[in-house]
Parts: sequence; structure tokens; C-alpha cells
Amino acid sequence: MSGPPAAEQSAVARVEAALRRIEAARSLNAATTVLAARALARAAALDRARSDGAAPGPLQGVPFVAKNLFDVAGIVTRAGSAATVGDAPARADAFSVAALERAGAVLVATTNMDELAYGFTGENGPDGDTLNPYDAARISGGSSAGSAALVGAGVVDLALGSDTNGSIRVPSALCGAFGLKATYGRLSRGGAYPFVASLDHVGPIAANPRLLAAAYDALQGADPQDPTQVPRDIGPATPQLDAGISGLRVGILGGYFAGPLDPDAAAALAAAAAVLGAGEAAELRLAEAGRAAAFVITTSEAGHLHRAALSRDPEAFGPLVRDRLAAGALAPAAWYLAAQKLRRRLAEELSALFARFDLLLAPAVPCVAPPRGAETITVQDRTLPMRLAVGMYTHPLTPTGVPVGVAPRAARDGLSVGVQVVAPPWHEVHVLRALAALDAAGFSRSVRMEVTR
Repeated sequence: MSGPPAAEQSAVARVEAALRRIEAARSLNAATTVLAARALARAAALDRARSDGAAPGPLQGVPFVAKNLFDVAGIVTRAGSAATVGDAPARADAFSVAALERAGAVLVATTNMDELAYGFTGENGPDGDTLNPYDAARISGGSSAGSAALVGAGVVDLALGSDTNGSIRVPSALCGAFGLKATYGRLSRGGAYPFVASLDHVGPIAANPRLLAAAYDALQGADPQDPTQVPRDIGPATPQLDAGISGLRVGILGGYFAGPLDPDAAAALAAAAAVLGAGEAAELRLAEAGRAAAFVITTSEAGHLHRAALSRDPEAFGPLVRDRLAAGALAPAAWYLAAQKLRRRLAEELSALFARFDLLLAPAVPCVAPPRGAETITVQDRTLPMRLAVGMYTHPLTPTGVPVGVAPRAARDGLSVGVQVVAPPWHEVHVLRALAALDAAGFSRSVRMEVTR
């Protein structure tokens, strides 16, 4: 599928096929709640409306899945944790779910994730790990693990994820999908289970850039329930994709982002640079310090958010997150304030680079997906802690709030890596134009499995 569906396609047929593929892909452990009755009723309503002469939406009949931290009316918003199982069911759909359905898409399932979105690997205690669609012995990446795995496996073409420090970008790269983290505050977080208020983003994951752009356009819109949102009338991105990257100055982030990289990650970056005409290097000198600031902000805000629940029942939280939350709840305020100051300096430094460039390229991950259960990975003779290293190139960019997209690239052994495309705030269309140019040049060809079709 090269983009949004043709209006004449039956929504019911598309949803029925997606439900069959979800069942066939159960071994991935990517879907947590299948919403068959809801989805079929919604699809039938779309088909009736079309037969009555209603104009189809831009996403007419597209089945999609949503990370299980998005509210879905009538079910508990799990956020991948046993600590939430006693919560009341959501009374309404999250803003993002409702927005995609208003555009004609159909929610078919919720998806597995790292507990409370605190992780880069797709490991989950209560629900089990999400498996990489190309190799079940490897991680999927996280925390939007199930969403990216189902898109990468060809089960669905569209998914909702969230990104605090790389949780859309890492699994998209490792699972062979396109992903977009929009400008901080651009898309509503209404009805999405919070993690780190000053860093959380929501965004789409898709099989191709055109569908990614169509979903991004559908997700735009003011939400009075999200006080952090900064709506801007910047128009739809989809009509601008065919402009390519003509007139855009593209650089490559070096320094911290130059390595370590395995041969596949390095080759992907070089290939993207060749397609987009990027030759000049740029350095974000505060990148490593910015990553440290993101760590402090993340653990402090998340620890504070869950402090009362940790006091009541610490055993309800999995071991991968419990200790980090407890430590964050005790972090000195001075550390948090210093981290936020450094964050501002990081954003200012990146803004200065955008005086020279319209887009910047960076690796999305340092290597192909590591084996599940690995504690360390070795890349270019450097031994790194696995759970942190897979997000080492996404982590420093999130505190700046800029829009970042990911394009996947086929790697050895049928695996996937990816590159990040970074733009100034509110310039998502530049990112999407670059992703479309990469796709048109065959950059991501042969990545997606489609084994369940």
C-alpha cells in the first residue's frame, strides 16, 4: 500500500483482514486487547455512510492499533503495568484515537509496551515481551513496542505510539517502520497515560511516509483538555510531500552522534546522506550532557508521578521500573532544576545549527536489534549497557522538543536499523518531505516483512 486507501475499498473487508492477521501474528505478543466487535461495527458504519453518499475520510477504512496507554472507551488503560489493573475503564477515547477515527480509520487493537513507557526494549513483566518481527530472539525496541512490531510485520499499516526519549523512534527503526515525533505540544496528549509531562509526545507509526503524513494531518487540532498543547495552524503536510527536498539544506550530526555504530547503522546513515545530499557535518556539543539531563528529568518527574502508588504497593511495579521510580521520587530538586537549565541551553545550541541547516541527519539506533535478555552489547569494540544504549541517539534530541522522523533501512540477517531526520520546531513537513524522498529513492525498500499477509 503506497498511501491512504482508495475510497471504494470496503472498510469491513479491510478490518476483517486485519483481525485475521492479528490472530496469525499472536506469537509476536504485540497485541494486548483485540477490539473485534467495536472495529467491525465502526467499519460497517463507515461503509453505510459511504453508500449513502457521505464523503470518505482521508483514512477511510484503514485499520490501526494504539499503544495501550491511550484511553479506549470501556476498557482499562493499562500502560503495560499491573499497577493499573484496578483502575476504572476509560469513559471516552483518547483525543488521538478519536481524531484518527474521525478521519475514517478503525481501531482494531491495543498494543504491548514497556511498563509505564519506561524502557527502550519492549520487555514487559505482566504482559510478556514483544518480539522483533524479523527475529523472535531479539528485542523489538520500545516503549511503543507492539505498535511498531505490528506495522513492521505487515499486520497493520498504521499505529499510535508515544515518545518520551525515543519510544517511537527506537522500535520503528528496529522493526522496519516509519515513525514521527512531532514538535513538543503540537499534538494533543489528551487521554494518553502520562509518563514525563515535560517530555511526553504522541505520534504515528506507519508503513510508509504518505500514510504517516496523512495520520499526522488527522492528529492535528486543538484539544482544550491538554493544557500543554500549542496549536498552530500550519496546514496539512500531505499535499507537500511531492516537493521532495528541493531547497532544503541538509547536514549530518557528528560528534556524539558519530559513533559507536555497527556497520549497518553506519551504512544507513551514509545512504540517507547520499539520497538527501547531506555532506556538511554539524556538532551538537551538549548532546551527551543533554542526555544526562533527560535522564534526570525523566526519573524525577516519573518518580513524583508514581510516588503515592509506590508507597502503597511497590510490588505492583515490575523490577525494571520500580527501583528507577523510587530513586526518582527521592531525587533532589536542585538536580531537576539544573537539568531543565541545561535543557534550555541544548535547545539554544540546536536552534543555532538550524540557522545553517533546514534538516539534520542522525542515526536512530547504534546497531541492529540486540538479543532479548542481553545486559550489554558491543559496538565498535565498546561494551555498552543494552537497555540504555539502544536509545543513545534518540535520547539527547527529545529535551529540545524538535520534530524528528525515522526512516527504516534493511540490515544484515533480515533485520532493520534506521536514521533520524531532525527539523526545527513546527517544521514537521520538512521531516515528512525527507522521509518521502528517502522512500521514493528505495532507501527503505525490502525492510517490511509482510509475512502475515
